[in-house]
Amino acid sequence: MAHKVLIVEDDKTLGINLGENLRAEGFAVVHALDGEEGLEKVRSERPDFIILDIMLPKLDGLSLCRIIRRDAATSHIPIIMLTARGTEVDKIVGLESGADDYIEKPFGLGEFLARVRAVMRRAPGRVPPQDELISNDLRLSLTGRRLYKGGEERKLSNKEFDLLAELMRNRGVVLSRDLILTKVWGYDYFVDKRTVDVHIRWLREKIEDDPSNPKRIVTVRGVGYRFEG
Repeated sequence: MAHKVLIVEDDKTLGINLGENLRAEGFAVVHALDGEEGLEKVRSERPDFIILDIMLPKLDGLSLCRIIRRDAATSHIPIIMLTARGTEVDKIVGLESGADDYIEKPFGLGEFLARVRAVMRRAPGRVPPQDELISNDLRLSLTGRRLYKGGEERKLSNKEFDLLAELMRNRGVVLSRDLILTKVWGYDYFVDKRTVDVHIRWLREKIEDDPSNPKRIVTVRGVGYRFEG
């Protein structure tokens, strides 16, 4: 069965050209011309691979990439980003938003197809999507967006849930406040770093046995936070 590729590109000519070359490689191809249509196609078509332009109408590529990565049903799908913006910062933001690779426009079709093959070779080893994150008496349902502690549900706001999920996915790893802001609030949100500290405090009140002496969400001074599973 052919792998299905979703091309989210508002340049119709480029999208058709890429699609024809991918079909020649044996892929089935689906197109979307803006970010909102792209999100709808991700959810309805369940592609095996996504080619995603950054500069899109209605919903930009970086935001769409983050939405895909936060959804347990789609977080495993490989993504290559296309962009005319080629600074190092742009590349870092694209990769930290969840892209597997990043190609600057203009590019040769040979390079493009080689990048697609390389990402697809790595795709089978990707960790399958999880429905739950579990740590001792904590159980976080990703699809149901619910937290249980010792079998009892604890109510979380949307940002508290996203923050806890990010911490639990990266247990044992120190996450900086900047990285947390990018992953949870999004690169296009202008919020103070203290927002992270406030949400950490609220989370500790809900998951720690003793919030004044936290054992699960540990502060790494001068850097950020680490979840101890």
